[in-house]
Amino acid sequence: MYPRVILKATLYKKSQQKRRTSPCNYKERYFVLNTEELTYSERRPGKKPIEKGCIKLSDITCVEVVRSNVPIPCEFKYPFQVVYDSYYLYVFAPDNDCRLKWVRALKEVTKHNEVSLYYHPDFWGDGRWRCCDRPQKQSAGCSEYFPSECASKKPLPPTPDPQRRVSTSEDRIVVALKNFVPQEDTDIPLHKDEEYVVIDSSEPNWWRVKDRDGNIGTVPFLYITEKHSKDSFKSFKSIEDYEWYNKDIARAEAEALLMKEDKEGAFMVRDSRQAGVYTVSVFTKAPGSNGEKNPRIKHYLIRETEKSLFYLAEKYLFPSIPELIHYHQHNAAGLITRLRYCVSLDTGNGPRMKELTSERWELNAEEITQGEELGSGQFGLVFKGLWQGQAVAIKTIREDAMSEEEFKEEAEIMTKLSHPKLVQLYGVCTQRSPICLVTEFLENGCLTDFLRSQRGQLSQKTLLGMCLDISEAMAYLESSNFIHRDLAARNCLVSKDLVVKVSDFGMTRYVLDDQYRSFTTKFPVKWSSPEVIKFSKFSSKSDVWSYGVLMWEVYSEGKLPYEYRSNMEVVESLNAGQRLLKPRLCPETVYQLMQWCWKEKPEDRPSFALLFHDLASLDDPMSPGHFQL
Repeated sequence: MYPRVILKATLYKKSQQKRRTSPCNYKERYFVLNTEELTYSERRPGKKPIEKGCIKLSDITCVEVVRSNVPIPCEFKYPFQVVYDSYYLYVFAPDNDCRLKWVRALKEVTKHNEVSLYYHPDFWGDGRWRCCDRPQKQSAGCSEYFPSECASKKPLPPTPDPQRRVSTSEDRIVVALKNFVPQEDTDIPLHKDEEYVVIDSSEPNWWRVKDRDGNIGTVPFLYITEKHSKDSFKSFKSIEDYEWYNKDIARAEAEALLMKEDKEGAFMVRDSRQAGVYTVSVFTKAPGSNGEKNPRIKHYLIRETEKSLFYLAEKYLFPSIPELIHYHQHNAAGLITRLRYCVSLDTGNGPRMKELTSERWELNAEEITQGEELGSGQFGLVFKGLWQGQAVAIKTIREDAMSEEEFKEEAEIMTKLSHPKLVQLYGVCTQRSPICLVTEFLENGCLTDFLRSQRGQLSQKTLLGMCLDISEAMAYLESSNFIHRDLAARNCLVSKDLVVKVSDFGMTRYVLDDQYRSFTTKFPVKWSSPEVIKFSKFSSKSDVWSYGVLMWEVYSEGKLPYEYRSNMEVVESLNAGQRLLKPRLCPETVYQLMQWCWKEKPEDRPSFALLFHDLASLDDPMSPGHFQL
């Protein structure tokens, strides 16, 4: 059976000889896409076409439009790219509709391929990538790539009504939350973090927007958000609709309610004495200047700039008060603590905190049998146990180690995370004391102890596989906007099949902007990045630094990093630009990845998605690695 033809058209292709200084040529070619390959031929009047190129669909790793301001000398001005076997084919269509038709078709027929994680959105030319200025043509891409089936796991809204009325936008600007691959000829693509001008917002599910090249089309409303404007958040809700707002409550009454709750981060927003101004009152037990815990109430006035932006800390400006509160619920960012639990007069008994008592997560204490002690974690004792006939790990809270609310917060985090390389939560038991988490039991226990017990017995493939497992878990956390903050071999567990899973989420945080500021002095210095040590500034890139140290632990078979140095000596050596030396068992390629993780500037470090890709390429000798230091 012959392959079925999907598309065919006359397009232009860009050619360049291998020499760096050779000129580009734009040649008219007849392209044919069938169910097996993409071919292009030179058509000759009265003669048989000469095939000039053939690309097997199974070799294609990326198909995407090219975004560039460079002048295009050929007749067709709408470029797209096809990446295959580390080669780049640039194709030029006569109009945007034609370009999107080819991109959609190519994405569809290659959607089951092993695709790239990153790609270059602009051209390669004059010995550099125009998008990121990198001088190596094989360097890693600088923009995340979303094949069509991965653009969204949620169904798109209904198709827009073509007869809907047009509303005025007055140059309203929206920002793409994620990439969007057009589904209809009337759509245009979205590129994550790029800005678009709103043309029509009258249809609730689909908006018409204009991109920076002047192309106009429809995009799903779920994929965009309005750029900060004065009333963007207020247009949805009045401040009085939020559970944290308490109208007409005096300062003394607010303090009494918060002190009664006695929970770190309990807060409310109330009216200030000055009309139209609001105050955030928050309870904290943070140590005072004498180092002792001092339960007290802090009051922060919500201030407004001349440009109508609101703030509690001057560096963090927001166009509305709800957005300000939402941000500080996830990040202290200048406050003495983040806003954890809202307290309202309406609740009577305290903050509207989600309790883990649903049937899905609350376990019957009588069904849990506690066995031998396995060890002591940072916040509690860990026991082996039985639940419904299967072996489980039971993590209990240690007296005075952490508050009950913090313990529940760790459980709440685990309920939101689900990945085969993360330790699975089965449920919680809050109806007895001490309360406990019940998780899956991994037979070989802590990674640090396992490495030490198996010194000299683990193969290079096993060590690399351990690093790959952890990078896969961390890539998932990164994509879900979580940072771990305590990544180390001691916080990973090993199954009987030598699968390594990330555990211990006591310090994990959900972040909105990939940054978390903490005022705690408790963090593991030998696993911490310079920005954490100096400024207590956590991000996914500080997790990447810790991951580099964890890789060092794996290849040194469980040795303690900087074994004979104090924390102060470690800080001094890092400030001097020194890094951990290559372990004896570590291949040079893996050590280069460690060094990449230990770049001084966070922005120079790789993402976990890229680390996972590069480690996978090392695991598979047929897959070329592409990391660049």
